[in-house]
Amino acid sequence: MPASTSARSQPWGTIAAAGISFCTLLAAIWFAAAHFRVLEMTGGSRSSFVASFALLLGPFWAFGFGAAAPIRRALRARWARMLAPGLLVSSYLVFSLPRGEFQWRYCSALAGIPIVVALLLEFFTHQEPGRITLQWPDLVALALLGVPIVMRWLHGSYPHPALSAMPKLLLTDAALYGFLVVRGLEEVGYDFRPRWRDLAIGMRELVCFAPFGIGLGFVLHFIGFHRVKPSLWEFLGGWITTFILVAIPEELFFRGILLNLLERCLGPRAALLISAVVFGFSHFNKRAAFNWRYILLATIAGIFYGRAWRNRRRLFTSGITHATVDVIWGTWFK
Repeated sequence: MPASTSARSQPWGTIAAAGISFCTLLAAIWFAAAHFRVLEMTGGSRSSFVASFALLLGPFWAFGFGAAAPIRRALRARWARMLAPGLLVSSYLVFSLPRGEFQWRYCSALAGIPIVVALLLEFFTHQEPGRITLQWPDLVALALLGVPIVMRWLHGSYPHPALSAMPKLLLTDAALYGFLVVRGLEEVGYDFRPRWRDLAIGMRELVCFAPFGIGLGFVLHFIGFHRVKPSLWEFLGGWITTFILVAIPEELFFRGILLNLLERCLGPRAALLISAVVFGFSHFNKRAAFNWRYILLATIAGIFYGRAWRNRRRLFTSGITHATVDVIWGTWFK
């Protein structure tokens, strides 16, 4: 096949793979939500729940198949690049309006934060051709995206315990747009096309972390062993959900963006340590007002997650380590 024909056919293959996998994933989540009675707990229209989730999962999934470059080419005007992420609030509107749960403060925050992040990265960063360095707008943007999630300020926007990850998913989309489309940050590693190497490195770092996570966890009385026998489907369902809604958003923030940018000015070792410490402190209010045990173990875990990401600079790799640690902990040691 001529090279030109291959170059033209490859994007269509990628689009087809993204579309098929997205529909499959959405169907799987629908059945999982029905099985675990999520649809009943949230009340209201099932179609509005699925549509709301699909509006957030769509960009999240599309960026994993190379959507950043086409979006950047399509949005040439600076004002358009700044305002476009405000459309993410449509998920909140589709969910809240039919249920009578709409609140202006949440609507303003969910539309405003993505726009302000895009504005900061579009108008206040200065980059040399071919070289992106850490600047103050990057840090402010990361704070705007991360602090509301850590402090749980937006949990009331989807006021149902089963949907606590929805604001995180929306701000993950905003981070992807801001740093991949507007900022043009490279080597983030946000790619949902798996490789066997991802599994090998991800499991290697899991094994390396296990003596610290389990041994130190018992010494600090942070964990205890629980004799449970989940079915294979329950374990896999929990792993996939954790990978998508917890591991990948956090890996994007702490490794793909923060560690990536810190390496450019501090070097690999200092960047790895600082990003791990920030990751650790992001868990300070889990299960306690100030949980120093959680901070310590999360910081150590962050070092191994960072090692997994740096091996091939792929979030899929560190996401495997992260999701597996979380699911094993939640199943047998929590």
